[in-house]
Amino acid sequence: MNTPSNAMSESPVQSQTMARAAISATRRMYWSMRRELWEHRSIYLAPLIAAAVAVFGFLISLPQHMRGVSSLDRAHEVLDKPYEIAAGLIMGTGFIVGIFYALDALYGERRDRSILFWKSLPVSDLTTVLSKVTIPLIILPLLSFAIAVATQFVMLLLSSIVLLGRGLNIGAFWAHMSFFHMSLMLLYHILTVHGLWYAPLYGWLLLVSAWAPRAPFICAFLPPFVIWGVEKIAFQTSYFLAMLQYRLAGPEPAATTAQHGTVMDVLSALTLAQFLSTPGLWVGLAVAAALLFAAVRLRRYRGPI
Repeated sequence: MNTPSNAMSESPVQSQTMARAAISATRRMYWSMRRELWEHRSIYLAPLIAAAVAVFGFLISLPQHMRGVSSLDRAHEVLDKPYEIAAGLIMGTGFIVGIFYALDALYGERRDRSILFWKSLPVSDLTTVLSKVTIPLIILPLLSFAIAVATQFVMLLLSSIVLLGRGLNIGAFWAHMSFFHMSLMLLYHILTVHGLWYAPLYGWLLLVSAWAPRAPFICAFLPPFVIWGVEKIAFQTSYFLAMLQYRLAGPEPAATTAQHGTVMDVLSALTLAQFLSTPGLWVGLAVAAALLFAAVRLRRYRGPI
């Protein structure tokens, strides 16, 4: 009589264990990232709003930009700046969204006590933290790039319509603009600088988000300010501030010819080999790995606020 009852009592446990084992780590990571996109719509809404603002501003200023344009060289010179401003606006918006997202990623689930529910799921703390850091390091840069390219393409179409009305050769204009080359340079910049180079920044923000009892923004930005102030008062130096500026500004290209060119010229001057050979890149990645490891450990033991 006990055998059937034991079999019936053990079967749900066995089936649950088999179901958990059937869910691969990749699938858990995928659904964890999908959950972040569902819960934080600003990840894609904010860059889209920035793109709409850029297109609207370009439409207003387009007649003024086109005034006096009688050659393709002049059109390229006039329109190059608005395209770069639009891309910078979208990338900057994505960067700001990434900062606030990372600060709230682990703090928010402790504040609203949803961490109790998420910890009951068969998803490890490592998978959770990695899915959250993937958003500002990979998802947001790629979204910003796609939206920036689409925005520049729309601006290029609007410019072509105006130039066509002036009787200029649109085919030569498109070839002269090198739209594909600009897109590749933008993708290279956004994956290297906004992705790999900013990894320690997002690692620090996630660590603070996992630890802060309240006010994560203050907990994240007050310590660097205090360190800089103590160093300045005690030693009359600013090495820590210079290090922060170097990390936020990105690696400098070795080619001196790009310093007086456009933004795309500066981006193309820093080759992939030069970027990968930069010591600051690997030091930053090592620091980011240590910070993420600490964030995983903190999430394992931190409970609701």
